[in-house]
Amino acid sequence: MRQRTMGNGTVGAIGLGAMPLSIEGRPDGQRAVATVHAALDAGVTLIDTADSYHWHADERGHNELLVARALRSYRGDTSGVLVATKGGRGRPGDGSWTVTGTPEHLKRAAEDSAGRLGVDAIGLYQLHKPDPAVPWADSVGALRELLDAGTIRSAGISNVTTGQIREAHAILGDGLVSVQNQYSPAVRGGEPELRLSTELGLAFLPWSPLGGITRSSLDGPPGPTSAGTAFHDIAAERETSPQQIALAWLLAQSPAVVPLPGASRPASIQDSAGAAEIELNEAETARLEDAVQRVAPSLRAAPAPKPHTGAGRRP
Repeated sequence: MRQRTMGNGTVGAIGLGAMPLSIEGRPDGQRAVATVHAALDAGVTLIDTADSYHWHADERGHNELLVARALRSYRGDTSGVLVATKGGRGRPGDGSWTVTGTPEHLKRAAEDSAGRLGVDAIGLYQLHKPDPAVPWADSVGALRELLDAGTIRSAGISNVTTGQIREAHAILGDGLVSVQNQYSPAVRGGEPELRLSTELGLAFLPWSPLGGITRSSLDGPPGPTSAGTAFHDIAAERETSPQQIALAWLLAQSPAVVPLPGASRPASIQDSAGAAEIELNEAETARLEDAVQRVAPSLRAAPAPKPHTGAGRRP
């Protein structure tokens, strides 16, 4: 798989959003592990998880434990795999999401995540969402302390504005390597953050990258939400899937982009991974851009998003 820069290293151009493996409607454990293995077989080296990716109130860290188990049971080499996890959100078990960005909570959450992942230091730890009740500098300062303590090797921020990116970059310096915001053909409100991330040399990780092409994993059974668009037409011409074309379009937006499509079965991530090898020509790009300009204009102008991962959407 083609590579993209992440901090001082590289990752595969397509990552895996592991959230659908642990939330409502999740597959059984065997299929979930098989999905992670299929991603690794396809060249995926970035796996996105979070301590809040679970279904019931008493299973915090379900997704982290699942990812760790899948990596341990994989027969190939996993030394180049970067597991990115997040802290700062919670799920009480009633379908809602909470936000807690106090330094005390974030530092404890990171230590707990490291234990579940079975690592001495987390490769990439991301602040899941700004807490309006906590000064942004205080929350980001906790990431600085985690970096200095060696609990995490690199830091990221999610669901943020350009101002928050600049402030975090001033506090974390080279320790900040990624920004994870919502961005897709249907939702382009994150373009200012994408441009700034590119300027600062930060990886930009779109969550829910297939918006407008594939249903969110929290919306019910997977399936297309649109048909007959340029994405579908070009997919038919290339004998591939609209999802691959959407991911290829995202990759073409900036060399900083590493999409994180969600998957709950092996075939889904195998298809998504194939997008890394698709290079759109100028005519195709123009057709897609024209189509995107006409898709959900109200969404494109939306304010900073709610929280991610891939085809699956997290509120």
